[in-house]
Amino acid sequence: MTFDLAVGRQGAIMTTSPPPSPGSRPTLVTVDIVVLVVYFLLVLAVGFWSMWRTKRSTVDGYFLAGKNMTWWPVGASLFASNIGSGHFIGLAGSGAAAGIGAIAYEWNGMLMVLLLGWLFLPIYIASGVTTMPEYLQRRFGGRRTQLFIAVLSLFIYIFTKISVDMYAGALFIQLALQWDIYLAIVLLLSVTALYTVAGGLAAVIYTDAAQTAIMLAGALTLMGFSFAEVGGWNALMEGYANAIPSVTVPNSTCGIPRDDAFHIFRDPVNSDLPWPGVIIGMSVPSMWYWCSDQVIVQRSLAAKNLTHAKGGSLMAAYLKILPFFAVMLPGMISRILYTDDVACADPELCKQICGNPVGCTDTAYARLVMELLPAGEMLFPLSYSSYPAFCDPSLTFFFSCLGLRGLMMAVMIAALILTHTHTHTHTHTHSLITKCTAAAEIYASKSSVFYSQKLSCEQIMALQN
Repeated sequence: MTFDLAVGRQGAIMTTSPPPSPGSRPTLVTVDIVVLVVYFLLVLAVGFWSMWRTKRSTVDGYFLAGKNMTWWPVGASLFASNIGSGHFIGLAGSGAAAGIGAIAYEWNGMLMVLLLGWLFLPIYIASGVTTMPEYLQRRFGGRRTQLFIAVLSLFIYIFTKISVDMYAGALFIQLALQWDIYLAIVLLLSVTALYTVAGGLAAVIYTDAAQTAIMLAGALTLMGFSFAEVGGWNALMEGYANAIPSVTVPNSTCGIPRDDAFHIFRDPVNSDLPWPGVIIGMSVPSMWYWCSDQVIVQRSLAAKNLTHAKGGSLMAAYLKILPFFAVMLPGMISRILYTDDVACADPELCKQICGNPVGCTDTAYARLVMELLPAGEMLFPLSYSSYPAFCDPSLTFFFSCLGLRGLMMAVMIAALILTHTHTHTHTHTHSLITKCTAAAEIYASKSSVFYSQKLSCEQIMALQN
């Protein structure tokens, strides 16, 4: 795409057909609902199984899962602790809006989680602490520091990460099920609190591991469908450069793909993510998050020993490679397939399409799930000879029979639940305080979702990281 073409398209204010009404959008069918029910039963079964097998009457048993975790559930839980529904909305939306630059957040974290395993964890484990506030108390003395850090961490977590994740997950649920956004939040938080507060960290880690597998399976499946639809990598690069909406704003680059969309390290002066900030500036808060945040460190402290803790960090680092392929690139493909909606530039038109005058790139991932994936009619036909009676024997209809929309709905709910579970084990003073905090968090998270609705996908990713 040349500059002249971009200017020419900017000046051409064209009319488009009105956006489809919410009722006309694809919704979940019976097989998808079945998949969702199976998902909830699986998660609850894993949660209650872990409650049954773990001794929760002691501090270590409740807050550190008895210090009996091997490397693979620790690694899966580290990854799941970082990946929430905000990543599926924000990372895909950032890809749709500005290209691959925001993946620097993920790959910077990949290095920092290794720093956790090889530099910080030996100190934490040798000190014999249960939580980060306890470590600060032993290091500097006095309980005021411990209490201050615990309260500050909860406040930051609720009003940045949780509120954004609640909005991102509820946005997807609202699109798929037409539920009220606040009702969806309260129901999901209440169900999650049931096994999280009662089961302690063991329930959280094992359900994290199960839901990590669900998230990766669903996200990689959608990635395959997305690349098949767009025509491969070369078609992605060419199509993204030309994914300009029909209606643009005169004398503005809004809605025009960036020239450096496929660059991670960008101009240090005029770009949205200058490379000095990516390398140096981003590393400071990233080190705090990965190496001293209670949610992250507590998973590693639950490992059997330092070797398993390091193995968990290594596994999490490898998993951090995947969001680029499984989330960000599908978001860019969504812009190509649904250009006028996802890449809308005119504030009034954007408000008609998605209700957000800032832009609609935060709907990129949800649009793929609800419109690209085929709707299912039946789960698992009995045999290949049964296809004529139940569904067409083509590949598309085979996948539709598996209830892929329901699977992706489970992926988003898993990401939403993961955000909530991590906060209930965020502090350590007394189990009663933790359980009271859970109730307060439900109310605070529900209230703080209101301001999250005004954020763009770039702001969502900034808060997430």
